[in-house]
Amino acid sequence: MKPLKPRFPILLLLAGIGLAPTAQAELLDRAFAVYDTVSHLSWLKDANYAQTSGYDADGQMTWAAANTWAAGLTVGGFTGWRLPTALNADGSGPCSSFNCTGSELGNMFYGDINHGLGGTANKDITNPLYHNANYYLFTNIIQFSVYWSGTEYAPSPSGAWDFGTYNGNPAYG
Repeated sequence: MKPLKPRFPILLLLAGIGLAPTAQAELLDRAFAVYDTVSHLSWLKDANYAQTSGYDADGQMTWAAANTWAAGLTVGGFTGWRLPTALNADGSGPCSSFNCTGSELGNMFYGDINHGLGGTANKDITNPLYHNANYYLFTNIIQFSVYWSGTEYAPSPSGAWDFGTYNGNPAYG
């Protein structure tokens, strides 16, 4: 079986652009984004916005194309979008196994009801048994694909880290 190629960018807005955090940890639904009051990041609500915006016919892009698209994106009047990092919050990593919560995508996938989707390792996140109510804050989460991170795979600069939202596994491609 040929491995899946990461081609879908998940975007997040750099913290602190007009979306004030609240005292309680939670995900806040905005018109075009979901703001995480724990990480202070805003995630684009449409997980395949490249396609639905008409930028790309199927939303599948190379890593370089996804980074370029994200860097030039304006949504809701906001710029400063980027692909999420695969590194842990302390700069270590990336982690390359199930249940890694240190990266931005890992934290969102596995996070609890306060700041994540409640995903379960090696389980289909589109199945209601394996996500929490926060899953419904997002649209177009592609089940059988992987999403690019913004983190280069150091041993091979032509590769990058990705994250399988269908099973919660970070990898490189």
